[in-house]
Amino acid sequence: MAADQEQLKRVNEDLEELGENCHEAKRLKVSKEEKTEEQIKKYPKRKVVLLISYSGKGYHGMQRNVGSSEFKTIEDDLVYSLVKSGCIPENHGVDMKKMSFQRCARTDKGVSAAGQVVSLKVWLIDNIVERINEHLPSHIRVLGLKRVTGGFNSKNKCDARTYMYVLPSFAFAHKDWDGPLEEYRLSVDTLKQVNRLFSCYKGTHNFHNFTSQKGPKDPSANRYIMEMYCEEPFIREGMEFAVVKIKGQSFMLHQIRKMIGLVIAIVKGYAAESIMERSWGEVKVDIPKAPGLGLVLETVHFEKYNQRFGNDGLHEALDWAEERDKIAAFKEEYIYPTIIETEKNEKSMANWLSTLTVHDFDATSSEIQTNEQKNGKDDGSGEDSD
Repeated sequence: MAADQEQLKRVNEDLEELGENCHEAKRLKVSKEEKTEEQIKKYPKRKVVLLISYSGKGYHGMQRNVGSSEFKTIEDDLVYSLVKSGCIPENHGVDMKKMSFQRCARTDKGVSAAGQVVSLKVWLIDNIVERINEHLPSHIRVLGLKRVTGGFNSKNKCDARTYMYVLPSFAFAHKDWDGPLEEYRLSVDTLKQVNRLFSCYKGTHNFHNFTSQKGPKDPSANRYIMEMYCEEPFIREGMEFAVVKIKGQSFMLHQIRKMIGLVIAIVKGYAAESIMERSWGEVKVDIPKAPGLGLVLETVHFEKYNQRFGNDGLHEALDWAEERDKIAAFKEEYIYPTIIETEKNEKSMANWLSTLTVHDFDATSSEIQTNEQKNGKDDGSGEDSD
């Protein structure tokens, strides 16, 4: 009987010790979590901008669709990395308004960016850029971070945006040219013609024909283009490519792709040059939309902000001069190869060129509407910023 009582006593002592150990472990865990949160709060919370480069292939654009896991976006990966790196709390990742998040430009499905800029509030943790990149895939990189004023909004403070469009030069081959597309080389005269036509876009015009769901009386259809030109072509993997650069204050849904599509149609001989002038009038014009593959957000500009705050001794100018080599390296490693390989494998430009014959540039407004309904034309989310 005494032995049983002694054994029961030892069991109770063991249970008591086990309970104390569990309580201690729980206390240490809570203490550790409180310490971690306390350490994070020691870092200053500041408004910053991040310079981001990304390859858009496989993504449904830049802008996050909270609550939708079906269509992955660039911001899904970015927000995840911000939370995991510890520079924003988890609830800010769920509700992005809490960190005052804003992007300079929306980019559409598959569209890449060499110099996208986003603004947000973060804890300025040690080695913040490196720690964010640790949780990002290699085809999305934060290349720079700068402090900005507390009320800074990357979309509203952006004066202009420069896009580039990478395309095979055979896009400008005349429709009567019957050689292998891969062997086409852009002549000096054709390049001059292309740039003469692109220069016609400079200034303010009514681009209602270059977007969806905007009429000729809509003031927002008027857009200011600062420059547009095609650079000298270059050869990659046996095929010649060229880069079109366009800088404007802002762009509407599909506007850039249609601006390029119309010039291609004119150079190839499918449309008369007079169509360009007519497209800025009130009459509805059927303008072809070039493929989205080659479109890249190149640079965003903050001239007015830089003039006011760039040399105030507290803030840095948002010109990213020190990051230019990183941007160039990212384009060479991820953006150009993706566009060129996809073009060679999927022939998106070659297939699109074959559809130019169905466009009727002299059609009336009612005829165009009928054709668009018949063909089920896409007027989905835009590649550009409004």
